[in-house]
Amino acid sequence: MNCIKHLLDLLYPPKCPFCDKILERRDDSLCDSCQSQLPWTKEGEAGKPIDFCDQHLFPLWYQGQVPDAVHRYKFKSAQTYALVLGSLMSQCLADRWNEQADLVTWVPLSKRRLGERGYDQARLLAQQVSCLSGIPAEATLEKFRETQPQSTLSEESVRRANVQGAYRVMPGADLAGTRIILVDDVATSGATLSECAVCLRLAGAESVMALTLARARK
Repeated sequence: MNCIKHLLDLLYPPKCPFCDKILERRDDSLCDSCQSQLPWTKEGEAGKPIDFCDQHLFPLWYQGQVPDAVHRYKFKSAQTYALVLGSLMSQCLADRWNEQADLVTWVPLSKRRLGERGYDQARLLAQQVSCLSGIPAEATLEKFRETQPQSTLSEESVRRANVQGAYRVMPGADLAGTRIILVDDVATSGATLSECAVCLRLAGAESVMALTLARARK
């Protein structure tokens, strides 16, 4: 096994997801430089409240090297980033949230977008958070209407209109009285998280806590 592991290390050396440099120690998640220089948030920093969410937690601001890492994760088939990025989110949750939750769910891609990309980046993050926190992960939402990518829209009112009515709770989902952690990769205006949260609330969720890797400062 040690020989196989050594061979894998040579063929596929672990890299820092933010700067793409080869890690000196395979057990590390980030390089020393990124560990010290990434735009980490401080406890209590939350940005603008997200409608229908009780709280929003995120370990990083969406600036510096974070946008490039997220872009590689979402659009360059870097699915393995989910292990590190989800771990950062899970640690943020453990450090800053003392409440109980019944399940972890996520903001889903549409069927067309999922077919194009081949994987749902928010689902992978949610599964990693679930694995590390011990809170079950469950698909509760579906995106049944295609929308323009939120990243192409600048005005908050336009973003909200773009996703309004695009999501719904999956048939048969029993959410009455549940306390939910809602996962996505990045929050900008918060419009998508808000739209998904209201769906969960209308289906009977007692509370919804948003958890993302990063948030835009604006």
